[in-house]
This record gives sequence, C-alpha cells and structure tokens, in this order.
Amino acid sequence: MANASTVILGTGAYAPARVLTNDELSHTVETSDEWIRTRTGIRERRIAAPGEHTSDMGVKAARAALADARLTPADIDLLVVATITPDLPMPAVACIIQQKLGLRTDVACFDLNAACSGFIYALDVACALLVSGRYRHALIVGGEKLSSIVDWQDRTTCVLFGDGAGAVVLGLSDRPGIGLLGTKLGACGDSVDLLCITHGGSSQPATPESIAARGHTIKMKGKEVFKLAVRAMDEAARDILEQHGLRADQIALVIPHQANLRIIEAISEYLELPMDRFFVNVDRYGNTSAASIPIALDEARRAGRIQPGDLTLLVAFGAGLTYASALIRW
Repeated sequence: MANASTVILGTGAYAPARVLTNDELSHTVETSDEWIRTRTGIRERRIAAPGEHTSDMGVKAARAALADARLTPADIDLLVVATITPDLPMPAVACIIQQKLGLRTDVACFDLNAACSGFIYALDVACALLVSGRYRHALIVGGEKLSSIVDWQDRTTCVLFGDGAGAVVLGLSDRPGIGLLGTKLGACGDSVDLLCITHGGSSQPATPESIAARGHTIKMKGKEVFKLAVRAMDEAARDILEQHGLRADQIALVIPHQANLRIIEAISEYLELPMDRFFVNVDRYGNTSAASIPIALDEARRAGRIQPGDLTLLVAFGAGLTYASALIRW
C-alpha cells in the first residue's frame, strides 16, 4: 500500500482482580496512605493472583484489543511484547502468548525491553515493520508482573508498582494524515544505575547470597530519577511537537507514563497545558511499567476522551534511562 500510514484498529487492557491499598501496605512496611498519596498520587494498585503470569494478563488484554478491532488471532502476523517481567528468562514471553492466544506458527514473535518506555518503543518498531509491507496486522502487548520483582521490605519502591497489561492492534490505512504521525526515542545510558535490578544477569548471576540480599528486586534512586524523568519527558514531548510544527495547545489529550502524579503535574506545567488535558489513572494502578500507557490508552478511548480527528501525545521514561514520545491522529 503506497504511502500507507499505521493506525490503531483496537485497544484492550486487563488488570488483576486483587486490589492492594495503601492502608494494607502500611501494615507490612513503615508507611501510610497519606505519605504515599502526597508523594506519588497512588491510592492502590493491582496484584496478580498466584499462578497468574505476564503471559496470562497479556493474552486477556490482547483478546480485548482483537475484539475491539473486529479481528481474530488468524489476522495477526506480527507480535511484539514490551516487558521487563517475562514469564521466563528464555524464551520470549511473546512465544508463550502466541501459543496461548492461538496465533499462527508463521507469526513473527519477540520481546522488547525498554522498561516503562517499552510500549512506545514497540509501537515504533511495529509501525516500521508494517510500513515496510512485510506485515499486515501487528499486535503489541505491554505487560508486567512487577509484584514479582519488587522488594516488599523497601518502602521507597514497593508502594510504587503494580501488575497489568494493555494491548493494541495495528493495521495500515491509505487515508492521509491519520494514525501514527511520528515518534521520538532516546536513552541516557550513563544513568543505568539510577533504576535497575543489580543481579540475575550475565554480569551478576544468581547466587544464594544475591537472593538473600534481595539483589533481584528493583533498586531506585528516587530523587535523581524524578529530575531526569521530568526533563526527558518534557524534551521528548517538545521534540515530537516541533518535528510536526505543532503547539502543545493543539494536543487534545496527553497520555503520559503513569509513574508519579507529581511528574505528570510537572510536565503539565512545563508544557503549559492544564491537567484536564492529561489522562491520569496512576491513583488506581500505580506504575505498571510497559503496561502503563496501553492501559491508560484503552481507558481513555472507552471513556470517550479520544475522538476522531483528535491529536494524542504519548510520552514516557523508564529504566535505562529510556524516554519516548509518539504523536497519533485518530
């Protein structure tokens, strides 16, 4: 299809049934509902059930997206999963989702790790592959079981994260000026130590000592991450707008990574956009990493916050530290 654009045909999301409130957390670590809410904006988060894996959540989100797009698994020929919590270190969780969803065996399936920016990274990759003409319909899943890598004794991090999955189905359109208009991706590799898991990889394989020291859980330098996140998201948003000759006030809705309400409020101030132009659900889900934006995107669509012709800005940052933005016209 000459001069085709990539469009979102359907969205879907899934959150586990169990709700973990701030009050419940205050019984296990030294914290309080007020302390968490005033610093993060989070009231509660979802926690996967025992035996409920990233693939299970991803499949449920994917089925919802396929139903929304009025397509079947047989229509998909590309699957990209953004995650930092695959079911297994190997193989890719995309292959497990392929089997559980019943996709064809000639479907390209792979995982992508860009942490909380992962969904936008996956969106960019899938769009490029679709425009190449080699694929017709792509399924992108952002799914995380962060409860499996959280140190539940560390009050500075365990209050932040939750589990869930979101998905979109992408296709091609010959209508000009709609779909994914552009993306901006980047990374600050000199800040790897600000947000990381120190053990479990090839440089620090698992040992009884590393497990006892909880070296396989998320470690974060909160103040430094906050400052870099605000700067990176602001620059990523401004860059994508400048690329397309747009002003911030032309954006109907901003869907930011849901990490911290104060970060979102800072971006609102820097872009001089009121908070009612931002979609926020961090209070109900916490930080779900790569699942964050697709869950919010699905909720925004189903709530009527996105209408045909609207411009939507996606913007994120994550461990790496990665950052990303995307501009979509519906």
